[in-house]
Parts: sequence; C-alpha cells; structure tokens
Amino acid sequence: MADTQSALKTIQISDARNEDAGIPVPKKSLYSKYIKRILDLLLATLGLLAASPIMLIIAVLELVFHGRPVLYTSERPGKDEKLFRLYKFRSMTNVTGEDGALLPEEKRLTRFGRFLRSSSLDELPSLVNIIKGDMSIIGPRPLLREYIELYPPRYRCRHLIRPGLELAPPSGRYHFLTWREQFENDVYYLENVSFLLDVRQFFMIARMTLARKKNGVRTEDTRLRFDGGNLDDARSKHEYLCSLEMADSPQDENRQDRMVG
Repeated sequence: MADTQSALKTIQISDARNEDAGIPVPKKSLYSKYIKRILDLLLATLGLLAASPIMLIIAVLELVFHGRPVLYTSERPGKDEKLFRLYKFRSMTNVTGEDGALLPEEKRLTRFGRFLRSSSLDELPSLVNIIKGDMSIIGPRPLLREYIELYPPRYRCRHLIRPGLELAPPSGRYHFLTWREQFENDVYYLENVSFLLDVRQFFMIARMTLARKKNGVRTEDTRLRFDGGNLDDARSKHEYLCSLEMADSPQDENRQDRMVG
C-alpha cells in the first residue's frame, strides 16, 4: 500500500499542475478543507442517533434472514488510498454449494436484502465510517481495492479526497451507464466541491434513492465489475451473460451483434 500511495502522490505532484495532462486538481477552499468535515461529523452523529432504533430493528431482522454476522465489512481505499474497513448491513446469506464455495450472489440475495439495497438502508452503518473520518457524506463511492491498479491516472485521482456514501449523476438519471461516466462525475466533483454543490447533490441523491426503492435496483448490483478495459461498456451483468450464451450459439449471429453493440 505504501507503493500505491507513493504512486498517487507522484501523479498529484508531477501532473496535477499540467492542465493538458488531464489530471484533476482537487479544489482547495475553506469549505473543502475544514467546514465540510465539521458538517460531516455533526450530521453523521445526529443521523446515527436518529437511526439507532431503525438499525436495531434491522439488526434483529438480519439475524432472522441472514444469520451471523449482522454486518458486512470490506477493505476499501479511502483518501490517499489509505485502506479502511467499510461497514454495511448484509444483504445476502452465506449459503454454499456442494463444493463448499459460496453460491452466486443472485442466489444468495434475499428479498429482505434486496429491500435494504434499494432503499440504501444497508448503508446506515457507514455513518460510523463518516464519524471516524474514513468517509464523507457526499463524495465518490469507495470501490474495491482491486481496482486501484486498474485506474488510468486521471481516474485514480478520485482518491485524492475522502470517498462518500454517494454521488448522483448530473444528467438527471438515477444511475450511471458506464464506469467512465461515473469516474468523470467523480473528477468533476473533486474539482468543484463546494457547499452549494453538496446541497444540490444531497437533494439529487434523495430523489435517486426514492427511484431505487421504486425500481428495486442499484447500479453496482447490475453492472459488470471494472477490469480497466471496460470504461465504456454499458452492458449489465445479465446482458453480458446473454452475449456469452449467444457467442456459444453460431445460429443467431445477428442477435449477438445487437447485444454486444
């Protein structure tokens, strides 16, 4: 991890001042340096206190539907790629197959877990991460640590600021179509972070969460994992699997082309 932090700082120092290099420069202001963190701490603390009864109920239901442990934890890269342990409520069981390996996610995801995801209630424990200083309320989502070495330099700079619970697409849609769209939105945020932008994002995220609850889906639940080469791939996991099945069947090449395109 020391190597990745060194690499990130090298990008920041050597390229951040060069506008032609396309490397983003985080906006420095009184708000971004001090006020934002104070508001995060205050609002997350109040939110945790207010949500405690709901979290207690969810914890009991977790034991009923998913068993132990109640929380899902995962190491994620934070500011300057420093790893922290992210907390969420679990949305899946630990059911395994005959070989002892966990079953695919779609077979372990329960109706209760799907409700937690679509309503974003599974992320309530992440308020603890905000209080600890690992995260912010508004900011780029903390993605898998495996992605660090896969980012182009421009998008690796998303780790120059604290990750957040969410960033809404500026287009008015309720989800990102591609990884590039999400990463460009992250870049725009770190270059333009302000109090007014955070207020606007707050209401956009609230509207997006309500839409998710209605539709029952979340972007990361359906999108392919980032592999460094699929920045512009807008296919869902289902579409990708369908394309693989059609690739194995030479009788329907035209349909395959429409799915991949």
